[in-house]
Amino acid sequence: MSSRPLGPWDETEIDFSDGIERLDLGGLLVKATPGVDVQVQADEATGVVTQLTFAQSGAAVQVQPYAAPKSGGMWNDVRGQIKSSITKAGGLVEEVTGPFGIELQTQVTGADGKMQPARFAGIEGPRWFVRAVFLGAAAKTGEQSAIFEGVVRDLVVVRGGEAMAVGSPIPMKLPNAPAPPQILPDGRPVLAPFVRGPELTETR
Repeated sequence: MSSRPLGPWDETEIDFSDGIERLDLGGLLVKATPGVDVQVQADEATGVVTQLTFAQSGAAVQVQPYAAPKSGGMWNDVRGQIKSSITKAGGLVEEVTGPFGIELQTQVTGADGKMQPARFAGIEGPRWFVRAVFLGAAAKTGEQSAIFEGVVRDLVVVRGGEAMAVGSPIPMKLPNAPAPPQILPDGRPVLAPFVRGPELTETR
């Protein structure tokens, strides 16, 4: 099981009187990180978030929480599946020891057909598992990777007590939009922007 002495956290481990502002996305509570945008991709009909990405120029991390067994060990299985998938697609994969334990340092084919770095990490908590995919500069050791590792560590997972199949995504949802809605310069709506923090943008 991956260690998480510095996070991400289970909701039972947080003192919510700490005064920290967190955006409620259902299965994840997100702390504002200055200079980092929070981007959500949601199903237009249901409002269910299908992808959550934190980004800044040249770097990003995609995160997804899943239901996991009490006994842990899910990252071992998921890691094998990722390695097999990337290898079959012609990518390169190396297991390394990183900030979140055993990680996968990979080279995958980007949209432009060129190889690009991607780093996969898996963090296990009580009956949950978070997969984080670091992209661009965040996949390499440096200032931006440290920023995005901090973003992941600040996440709070809200697993809930209901029965869920192992490996099923923990549901995330869009926050309530402010009224009137704010509009970014490129026409995208800003949903529940952080105060003095990044703006949450929605793509469909």
